[in-house]
Amino acid sequence: MIATFELDRRLARAGHAVAYLVVSLPVTLLAWPAVALLVIGAALSVVGIGLPLVVAGASACRTLAKLDRRAANRWLDAQVPRYPGRVRGPGGALRQTLDLLSERGLWRMAAFLMIRPLLALALLVVALTPVAVLALLLELGIEALASASQVDYVGPWALTPALGVVLLAFSLPAAALTIATLETLYRVLCVITRAVMIPRAGAAGPVREMLAESLGDRSITVAYWLPDREKFVDEQGRDVVLPLPGSGRAWTAVERDGRRVAAILHDASLDTSHQLVEAAAAASSMALDNERLRADLQARVEELRLSRYRIMEAGDAARRRIERNLHDGAQQQLVALALDLRMLKTRLKDDAIDDLSERLASALAELRELARGIHPAVLTDRGLAPAITSLAERATVPVDVDLDLPEERLPAPVEAAAYFLVAEALTNVARYAEAMQAWVEVKLEPEALIVRVADDGVGGVDPTAGGGLRGLDDRVATVGGTLEIDSPIGEGTRLMARLPL
Repeated sequence: MIATFELDRRLARAGHAVAYLVVSLPVTLLAWPAVALLVIGAALSVVGIGLPLVVAGASACRTLAKLDRRAANRWLDAQVPRYPGRVRGPGGALRQTLDLLSERGLWRMAAFLMIRPLLALALLVVALTPVAVLALLLELGIEALASASQVDYVGPWALTPALGVVLLAFSLPAAALTIATLETLYRVLCVITRAVMIPRAGAAGPVREMLAESLGDRSITVAYWLPDREKFVDEQGRDVVLPLPGSGRAWTAVERDGRRVAAILHDASLDTSHQLVEAAAAASSMALDNERLRADLQARVEELRLSRYRIMEAGDAARRRIERNLHDGAQQQLVALALDLRMLKTRLKDDAIDDLSERLASALAELRELARGIHPAVLTDRGLAPAITSLAERATVPVDVDLDLPEERLPAPVEAAAYFLVAEALTNVARYAEAMQAWVEVKLEPEALIVRVADDGVGGVDPTAGGGLRGLDDRVATVGGTLEIDSPIGEGTRLMARLPL
């Protein structure tokens, strides 16, 4: 059983090596034209006419490198990370082009693409030679066995059944040699792709550079632990998923003073020297802690950017909805009332006047509701405590309010965030919670405003489901706050927001 499994694994690697060479053939064919476009554009940029060629050549090189990286990760399990995107600096087209030409990573891509066709040709020769020999032995052996009545010749040798048996016997070690050659080629391709495609660690941080050099693994990456979000991110603030057993990759935890700091993702073959990995991780724990702080900052910036973008979209949608409601609802009622008032000039009856008064009151109430949804006047005029009390009084579910707020006003963004958080939470309670009672608590701490909303409903809210909860999270994030949601099934839902002052 073990021998069969090992043979299957070796055959799979051999097939993956051939598949990678075939799939990456377009990259091989287009490599030289892309590099030529970049080099010609760089030469002509001296006189200012090569700038478009530089941009086109750089884009072509990056695209080919991306395709090659995907093929290597798919067929070789190379685990090559995405190359960091270029950050555009200030300046016009000329400045941008000069910055592009001075990028070392781009020329490193171009250098690899220059040797890519020659390397692919050499590897194809190495791969196809044993395959061709094996195919020839099998063909001649089968032909010799089938030529019992008629003898054919290959050079000075007659294709007799006896020779056929010998050729087929030789095909067995030839097949083993072919599999071994292709498996070795698989390993060589893994080493080459990881050495060439993986971005230089210096661009990702000096710690990774040190670890890669000391452990001899250029595929090493570092994932930084963010305790408040309970997830790992890379240097750019992107989420990182730790490799699973059997994936060809492994990871080693890094701790500092009993705190989780980072995880080192490395080749699984380094598991044989796990103590070496731990020693290197311990030696670099302080530097990793510093880089974790930078990664945390990058992650916060990315989350803030996405949060603000979603809020802008939600604001635009809300304004469009309000405009439509005003036009189709209150405005139409006021127009109808104006027409009716004109008709009253000719006939005055008490019943008609009373009816118009009721309709006018309804229109005004609708306008007040719309205005309150945009920004409540009570919050602007009287502050957060009366505004939240007003929300509780209008709620369709009984709400117990506990407010511990100072007489002086809080910053306007914090008040608005707290108000709309409570408003949206109570709306969700009324719509989805099937609750009999809700509780709102707002209190001021030395450095933050704490807002809690709870209900005794059905619970089971998924914080990652989006919708209203995503809006609450975005609202809190706009002031740099955090939102925690606890919603066990059958035990109600509890929200707790911390809004820094």
